[in-house]
Amino acid sequence: MNTRLLKSKMILYSDEDFVTAISKLLNISRQTASAKLNNESDFTQSEIRIISNHYHLSADDIKTIFVGDDDESEGSS
Repeated sequence: MNTRLLKSKMILYSDEDFVTAISKLLNISRQTASAKLNNESDFTQSEIRIISNHYHLSADDIKTIFVGDDDESEGSS
């Protein structure tokens, strides 16, 4: 997962508290959101759909963020 790209998209929507923003958007706990953002747990297809709709992600963004190489990931929140 390319966490860096996802966070950059979130910043465009003034969501700079990444864990809180994802937990509220997906109606999940902050602990679960943190695990997902730190690549300790995967986002489900429905969660990816919610995130992509909310942040207006393109098909390329979705592929790069959620399907891309683990080498591009950044684990900090």
